[in-house]
Formats: sequence, C-alpha cells, structure tokens
Amino acid sequence: MADKLRILGISGSLRKGSFNTSALRAAVELCPDEAEIEICEIGNLPLFDQDFEPELPAAVKEFKERVAAADAIIFSTPEYNYSVPGVLKNAIDCGSRPYGKSAWEGKPAAIMGASPGAIATARAQYDLRKMMVFLNMFPINKPEIMIGNCSSKFDEQGNLTDEATRKIIGQMLENLIAWTKKLK
Repeated sequence: MADKLRILGISGSLRKGSFNTSALRAAVELCPDEAEIEICEIGNLPLFDQDFEPELPAAVKEFKERVAAADAIIFSTPEYNYSVPGVLKNAIDCGSRPYGKSAWEGKPAAIMGASPGAIATARAQYDLRKMMVFLNMFPINKPEIMIGNCSSKFDEQGNLTDEATRKIIGQMLENLIAWTKKLK
C-alpha cells in the first residue's frame, strides 16, 4: 500500500477557543484514510526579520522543514481588518524566505475560514489566494469554505456540529487529495 499523503494544517488564529483551529480539528476527523492531517502551531515563530536569514532561528527552521515535508497544505483563517491575520502573514513570510528557498514552492493547498460574521472570511481568503500566486502554490478552487455565523456551528467544546459544513469539508479534503495526486 502506498504511503499516506501528508497534509499540514495551519490555523491563522492563536486564540485558545479558535473556530478556525476547531475547523482544522474537524478536517483531521473527516480526513479520508489515504491521507493524514497534522496541525502545525505558528504562535512560536518570531516576527520575520530579514537579518535572521543567514542563520534561521530554530523555530523558523523547524517550521520550514514541516512545510517542506508536507504533500499539501490546508489554511484555516479568520479575517482581521479585511485581510489575513498578522500571525498567518508572518508564518507565510517565514516559510518563504530567504528568497529562492521557499518551503511553499509547488504545494497544493486548500483554504477555509470561520467567522462569527455573515460573510465569513471571503476577503482574507482572497488575499491568501493572491499570496499563493507569488509563492507558486496551487490551491483548489472549489469548494470554497466560508463558515459564517460560526458560533452556531460548533459546540462549547469546539466540535463542529453543523452537518452541511462537515459535508463540505469532507468534499474539500477529497478534492485536495485528488489535486495533490494529480500534481505529483
């Protein structure tokens, strides 16, 4: 039997009760047997500083190694001030530098996001897609997963209880796995 595809899940939220991290945990639970998802914490990354490029800090080096080892990436991001949170942008910058040594190069990706607001994370997801053009990442286009009014879709323990959302996350995973295999 072939090895399982390795998918790295990255939440753009550091909040303890993050709906976006909960959405990633739901993806782990719903992941088909041919793949596995590992959630990667990004809160320990230092703020990107080009001066540390000659000798990357240990946390950045480890993060880049985890991204490079993954077959695909899932981003789950909130929307702050009409865009991606600073902590996610910082992680993307840390993983892409120094120039010419990006860990993101050629990675298939999927995007989802949860927000208490009605339009969810549409603008943040669009900005993330724009970054992926420069990073030479290859996101799936559908399904788009924008979990609006999310507080009613998760229980108090952070479990995703909304069946329609669970179904669309499952479809996203199937599409990401198929896309990753196609790009290999």
